[in-house]
Amino acid sequence: MFGAKAMKRAKAAESVEGGAGAGRGMPADLAVDLESDPLTRPEYISAIVHLYRGELHRANAWRMRLDNTTNWAILTTAALLTFSFGDGQHSHWTLLAGLSLVSAFLTFEARRFRLADVWRARVRMIEENFYGPLLRRKLDSPEALWGNLVADDLFRPKYKITHFQAIRLRLLRNYWPIYGVLLLAWCVHVTLMPVPAESWGEVRRHLSTGLIPWWVSLAYLGLMITGGLAIIFLPPKVPQTEMEHWSNPTLGAGENPILDG
Repeated sequence: MFGAKAMKRAKAAESVEGGAGAGRGMPADLAVDLESDPLTRPEYISAIVHLYRGELHRANAWRMRLDNTTNWAILTTAALLTFSFGDGQHSHWTLLAGLSLVSAFLTFEARRFRLADVWRARVRMIEENFYGPLLRRKLDSPEALWGNLVADDLFRPKYKITHFQAIRLRLLRNYWPIYGVLLLAWCVHVTLMPVPAESWGEVRRHLSTGLIPWWVSLAYLGLMITGGLAIIFLPPKVPQTEMEHWSNPTLGAGENPILDG
């Protein structure tokens, strides 16, 4: 069957080449219908290979963007530490402002992580259901309808995790040491600068900055710590298996599809 179709396609191609020189079009009975003809096994494998390479490239590109955001947070923290403990008297609010800056970087990285997770999920679905069975010489995929899932995601890409889940993942993976360094540096700053404090009254004087009373910085720090703990313990845990990941029940029904920008 495939041999007859191949001969038909070859004749149609020859007709196009011949008709182009003479100014004639291709006959209707030899028209090639690439949409309705079934794919051969080599064509299917070639398509999957190219799809995998494209999705893997996009996943790696977004992974590099994640690393860039983390690097920005680390460089910003290093600059703030150098400035706060440098020559002259610098306010401890510099380090508290650093907590807000790092939080902004964490928010940006969480958004990028959600996008990177879309391409990562496709790559893992292809690896588990196409390359895995192929290497084991057992061509039964673990998920029978994996192709439909990937196809639907190509037509209508969707996030696989929520924004708060992404923030929690990046906080526990990369950002908690950065917050820890800033918090420790702030404690050292208010205790030792400009002169070592020997009583709680002296610490309160160090905390006071101009018209800002001493308790404002403690309240700000308490809000930051409470928010961090809430992000760690309140969001639902990310699904462990790939199939649970693709059908994450924590995503709302109104979750907007994303566009490949």
